[in-house]
Amino acid sequence: MTRTARELLEGVTGKLAPDPHANRLLPLIARGAAQLDTLAALALEQRHVVAADHRAFVHLAERSAAGTPTSAADPASAAFFGMLAEGEAVAGDRLGAFAAAVGADETRAAEYEPLADCQAYPAYVAWLALNGEPTDVVLALGASFAAWGGYCETITEALRRHYGFDDEVCGFFDFFAEPAPELESRALDAVQAGIDADRISLDDVLRHGRLLQAYEEKFWHALWEQDQRVA
Repeated sequence: MTRTARELLEGVTGKLAPDPHANRLLPLIARGAAQLDTLAALALEQRHVVAADHRAFVHLAERSAAGTPTSAADPASAAFFGMLAEGEAVAGDRLGAFAAAVGADETRAAEYEPLADCQAYPAYVAWLALNGEPTDVVLALGASFAAWGGYCETITEALRRHYGFDDEVCGFFDFFAEPAPELESRALDAVQAGIDADRISLDDVLRHGRLLQAYEEKFWHALWEQDQRVA
């Protein structure tokens, strides 16, 4: 029996749910034990991630609208990726307040050398922007975003409770922690269009999703290791 778009999206998200113990930095932030320098590194790494992901999503939107050598134009996926690109632009604007609060000013940003393990995730998103079937990427990213949103919910609560930060400082993480019904609706439209056109490869979706999950874990582990060196 053909699954609905929601069943497929929820099924993929469930299969790709991360190990709850994989993110070793999150519990430190949750109890206010992460070093301020680690939070600064988080802000500086996210500065690179957000910029890279924005460009990748713009490219995916353009590819989807124009079609690929193997598939016709996909306006539903184009709308989804377009909204993602808009969201990254908003997130980038909000990141500045958090960066300033943790000491990651422009001078420090100019001198900062990004960690390879932290930048593996956006590098793979860029690879997907060039090579992935757009609908497959929609599904793989949906699972990744679910985990990221949960992390942001924990972080933004901890920043208020343990670090004394206000709404403006927490705005970056609030943005990703909040429900996004319109984005979900566009994702479902894109997945349904993919089902109708028979252009979804579940094997590719799960492969993309597993790699995204692995690179996400590397991101947090690299920052955790840095925190342990500073402590």
